[in-house]
Amino acid sequence: MAKKSAINKNERREKLVAKYATKRAELKAKVYDKDLTDEERWMYALQLAALPRNGAKTRLRNRCEVTGRPRGYYRKFKMSRIGLRELGSAGKIPGVVKSSW
Repeated sequence: MAKKSAINKNERREKLVAKYATKRAELKAKVYDKDLTDEERWMYALQLAALPRNGAKTRLRNRCEVTGRPRGYYRKFKMSRIGLRELGSAGKIPGVVKSSW
């Protein structure tokens, strides 16, 4: 089980990303718009830099929904390899069976 503080920090980041997603996308589009003057683009870049860092999508970390583990994450199941193995072996994930040959 991961530390509660790390899980909570990631949840706070998810809220900030959702809050600033549209504003961040608009500012990024204006920064990369070649039709604007350099001064205007620089002004928009400063506005983008003034937004909270944790509002950027790249600051998010994929974490297992069962244990909170950040490594060995399967996106399809939203859980780590360890949680997937435990629940898959117990037959609690539809369509997943333990292989044997």
